[in-house]
Amino acid sequence: IQPYDKIAARGLPDSVADSLNKLVVVKLNGGLGTSMGCKGPKSLISVRNENTFLDLTVQQIEGCNFANHAVVFENVTAVNGRRWKSHLFTHDQSATQNLYPRMHKESLLPVAANLSMTGQNADGWYPPGHGDIYASFYNSGLLDQLIAQGKEYIFVSNIDNLGATVDLHILHHLVSQPNGKGCEFVMEVTDKTRADVKGGTLIQYEGKLRLLEIAQVPKAHVDEFKSVSKFKIFNTNNLWISLPAIKRLQEQNAMDMEIIVNPKNLVSKALNCAFKTPTSHPVIFPFPPHPQTLDGGLNVIQLETAVGAAIKCFDNALGINVPRSRFLPVKTTSDLLLVMSNLYSLEAGCLTMSPKREFPTTPHVKLGSSFTKVQEYLTRFESIPDMLELDHLTVSGDVTFGKNVSLKVNIQKCSILGVSELIALNMMMLQYFL
Repeated sequence: IQPYDKIAARGLPDSVADSLNKLVVVKLNGGLGTSMGCKGPKSLISVRNENTFLDLTVQQIEGCNFANHAVVFENVTAVNGRRWKSHLFTHDQSATQNLYPRMHKESLLPVAANLSMTGQNADGWYPPGHGDIYASFYNSGLLDQLIAQGKEYIFVSNIDNLGATVDLHILHHLVSQPNGKGCEFVMEVTDKTRADVKGGTLIQYEGKLRLLEIAQVPKAHVDEFKSVSKFKIFNTNNLWISLPAIKRLQEQNAMDMEIIVNPKNLVSKALNCAFKTPTSHPVIFPFPPHPQTLDGGLNVIQLETAVGAAIKCFDNALGINVPRSRFLPVKTTSDLLLVMSNLYSLEAGCLTMSPKREFPTTPHVKLGSSFTKVQEYLTRFESIPDMLELDHLTVSGDVTFGKNVSLKVNIQKCSILGVSELIALNMMMLQYFL
């Protein structure tokens, strides 16, 4: 595992156009924003100034100015009749993720009565995790198309990680290596905090880097796994992968990834895995949502794989310990509050920490159950508070925030009565409110 500073110290060539022309950006759309009370694709949640995750992604790619080879899938770009009109979308390619049959937990027999994927059988099939990207790219012919266009690497990241932008230093490190000694797989890791103790980490085993997930750890060693002093870094799921290496491993049937057994008893009805693409330069790969509930309350199991687990299959794999700024996920409305606030400035789709922020880290924010759903969350803020001087915020109860509120230092608990009265006054500062 190398520090990012060592990679960046090599500098950049006068022109990065040749390097960018060898890169394809892949965004994992993940599931529906169910944890935030949304029904549509998570990529369409408004994040900043009415820009969605997808808007920001397109702006980032446009900012890099490598717009001639992108692939953007139509069911993301045309949801609710809205299209992203950009010079990015100039080609026409398509890919389809695989479907696997759900199995009854007790009998291990398929839930689906036959091979039909419509009607009542629709809930009998599921997308087998983002580890399926390798087989999907290969079987669809997309992999061969990209290689034929001169592409050498894909940069894979979660679309809800707003810090996962194209890093020119990492890209230059990859494309400038001598033949035969090239790094085929880079996993960006970053320092673990108390919020990341469950994140997967990199280990060395049998001469290969491997991704160790908490689900693989025996219960007796879970606390050891969570230790920040022993396992100091975790996987950001920002991955740089060689396209020729993917092709070689697929042809050799050597893509060996651990199987994740995922028990479910609830599932959503939306299951659409056919993607038609008006394309261009990032590859937005909208893996269908992992359903959360199955009608009828059936206990089922799903066998899944994770894209990062394949690191052990690639030659000269490398972990790079990147700055925390490259990991800015939005999983909850607490995360959403941070990125909507004045803690960050937005330029060309990229969020950067405000220079006015005196602390090197972001505040720890924990909003209560009344803020869980995006619509409820939005109604509770007349305007987003000033958070430049905030260290910690915990909110519980039926709380609303008025206009021109500044949150400072450490706000540990907001009771229903106290905060309702305080916020109604549109106070300019909340400090040490216990």
